[in-house]
Amino acid sequence: MPGTLAPPSLRTGHVGLNVTDLDRSVAFYRRLLGLEVAGEGTEPDRRFALLAKDGALVLTLWQQSSGRFGPGAPGLHHLSFQVDSVAEVRAVEEVLKDLGAGFAHEGVVPHGEGADSGGVFFTDPDGIRLEVFTAAGVAAEGGHAPDATAPTCGFF
Repeated sequence: MPGTLAPPSLRTGHVGLNVTDLDRSVAFYRRLLGLEVAGEGTEPDRRFALLAKDGALVLTLWQQSSGRFGPGAPGLHHLSFQVDSVAEVRAVEEVLKDLGAGFAHEGVVPHGEGADSGGVFFTDPDGIRLEVFTAAGVAAEGGHAPDATAPTCGFF
């Protein structure tokens, strides 16, 4: 496309989420993902937390919303985090059970019928749809995709 800059080093940076209860969300994401608080704002009307892993900013949480995440509204569809193995996905699943998270599907499921990648699909305390997945090893588990005709991460 003429006039379009395609930066060779382009990659996703951090993700910012609006939350209703900053303390609850910080506790959830710290326990789930092992993130550390790298910075925070404590003014009553401007509360936020910067969450990092190994010094790199991963997630910013902004206490500036009410209600629950609306999956039918334009905007974020879901947020996905990748780990290296099915064992790590299963460990995350156990933490999620302890946290009382709502799951979209039972257990670790493939991204599509016959796919070797897959994970767990769930919501955070504000109803934001999330996924923790691995790129390989799910087919050996013998599970089936929840829908044989569509990507698992697309419709939950």
